[in-house]
Amino acid sequence: MNDLFTPYTYKSLKLKNRVVMPPMCQYSVANKDGIATDWHYNHYVSRAVGGTGLIIVEMTDVEPDGRITDYDLGLWSDDQIPALARIVEASHAHGAKIGIQIAHAGRKAEDAKLPVSSSAIPYDSNSKTPHALTTEEVKEMVQKFKRSVQRAVQAGFDTIELHGAHGYLIHQFHSPLTNKRTDEYGQDRTLFGREVISAAKSVMPEDMPLIMRISAREYVEGGYGIRESLEISRAYKEAGADIFHISSGGEGPVGAEGGPGTQAAYQVSLARTIKQELNVPVIAVGRLDEAVLADAVIGNEEADLVAVGRGMLRNPYWTLEAGVKLGKDADVPKQYKLGFPR
Repeated sequence: MNDLFTPYTYKSLKLKNRVVMPPMCQYSVANKDGIATDWHYNHYVSRAVGGTGLIIVEMTDVEPDGRITDYDLGLWSDDQIPALARIVEASHAHGAKIGIQIAHAGRKAEDAKLPVSSSAIPYDSNSKTPHALTTEEVKEMVQKFKRSVQRAVQAGFDTIELHGAHGYLIHQFHSPLTNKRTDEYGQDRTLFGREVISAAKSVMPEDMPLIMRISAREYVEGGYGIRESLEISRAYKEAGADIFHISSGGEGPVGAEGGPGTQAAYQVSLARTIKQELNVPVIAVGRLDEAVLADAVIGNEEADLVAVGRGMLRNPYWTLEAGVKLGKDADVPKQYKLGFPR
């Protein structure tokens, strides 16, 4: 039986354990230039020292107006590659594998003068009405994703994640709440996501896995649920997505009824369903900060990997501590062994 510290291999991605640091925006770019800073270096490399199997760098955007804020990371320029490559190299030196989430915020780009989306529908009453991308602009957006993925490969990342969750641009295209188009991208709402996947795969090494993050349920009236997200995921799998990172929400306000509570593991059932129905590897995420719970998700075969977000923000050495709690060898650095039980 597998557990949290069983190694995991998928294609060229070889992980020493099943612990994932999910992408979490730091909003810490210094000069609004999208270039990673010393904060980002220390933030990610400390989690590599802390034993994390797979680190996924935060939402990194394909154009300046694709950022949530002007302080987010970007990969629209070759100038942004070296700082990320430095993080990759150091993470590898400490035994971690590292990926990066490539994205566009769409209508949720707060600092964009004119955000863009699938349709001209604002996120809420306090948001700007986005420009509905023309058919040609959508095709050019696919190429922007492709070029950013190509730069990520140049930087040396081990895997690429596309952000199709949390109400950002790919999600805006596959959600009936936000895609009211009449062209080909409205007739088939997964077309944009599928084209981005195909474009990404065309510039990735053949054995490098592509992760797709999706919201498997929308907590808003008229939003889709697991049945629809299975069809969306099936389309993305057929397009070339290898691993699915299963989250939820992000479109519209969370309703009091049917919305996620604060209970632990509230999204695991969504991950389990997609894993079982589509026979794909999945990453489970959401209130999985307790080591015993995270271990059980793996042991019960509900997911292949477990992402720990808030717990890892609080403690960069979450994985080492989990090893102690579970009685597993977490590969504690020799410099720190004195601080851990023998």
